[in-house]
Amino acid sequence: MLMLVRRVDLAEVIGAALVAKAAGAGARTIAGRLGRPVDTVRGWLRRFARRAEHVRAYFTVLLVDAGVDPVPPAAALTVFADAVAAVAGAWEAARSRWPFVGEVSPWTLAAAVSHGRLLAPSWPR
Repeated sequence: MLMLVRRVDLAEVIGAALVAKAAGAGARTIAGRLGRPVDTVRGWLRRFARRAEHVRAYFTVLLVDAGVDPVPPAAALTVFADAVAAVAGAWEAARSRWPFVGEVSPWTLAAAVSHGRLLAPSWPR
């Protein structure tokens, strides 16, 4: 799955925005880098921030379940950054078990695992 539900942009574009935010960039800077409207980027960031703890927990469990020798990511400064790190960690863990997973980005995997609902209020349950 390359897209998220009710989003026009690819999961990789949205993921790039989330990674930039976790690194400390603001919505205007991210929007400029990605060539997207500020309100669109701000919406992605707000939605992810509201779901960050659930996303962090879900992808940490996935990381532990999928990894051959899983290493959970170190705690970050924010729950938002923890959630982004958990997505990347789950991708690394899945890639260690199934090398073909490395052919897709962490955000494409996140879109597939979440059935496109990574930013949806009803996911994860």
